Amino acid sequence: MTAKTILSRPVYGTLSPQQGKHHLFIADAEGAAAILDMTKTAPAGFFTNAHVMFVPGNTGAKYIEPLKQLHPAQFYEGPSIASALPRLRQTLATAHMGLRVYLSGTEGLIGQAMQVALEAGIDHTSIQTEQRGSLARRVQCVHCKGITENVTTQPATCSHCGLLLLVRDHYSRRIAAFQGVCINAEDPTENPPKEGIFR
Repeated sequence: MTAKTILSRPVYGTLSPQQGKHHLFIADAEGAAAILDMTKTAPAGFFTNAHVMFVPGNTGAKYIEPLKQLHPAQFYEGPSIASALPRLRQTLATAHMGLRVYLSGTEGLIGQAMQVALEAGIDHTSIQTEQRGSLARRVQCVHCKGITENVTTQPATCSHCGLLLLVRDHYSRRIAAFQGVCINAEDPTENPPKEGIFR
């Protein structure tokens, strides 16, 4: 079964400038490259009414200055996705009608930011997404309900209960995470080797 046949999997596009008075960009790491690529087709002055929220992580520091050079009305650099989400909620709570939202980077960032935007009442047609960079997954253990961030292996170990999880391709939009199911429930001594496949 390929990813295209899994209905729960989000479908990502390519960021493109939209008409509107206000633009909100949320990106992590390589997601900044999607914003910078968009400048090639954006009209002059496009970023003067933009708010850029960027979480550089371990690989995105090289994008901080190029993003600032776009001269957005506001620029926020956050240490983590979790720390950026309260600011995003506050920003959306005071947003003006017609706001356009652009999400780019890892699935973890896109999923969590999408949740916040939809909860704030932003219409899904006003949100664009582009996946860039790491394919690491945000995984919920279906047994303890704990979330493990940045999963790169199959199987993976739950960071909460320690179970060895088969990372399924089923994606829950409600919690912005893939589902992980115990891979050795019938024989806990069975320990399949881990392969780094979500990189």
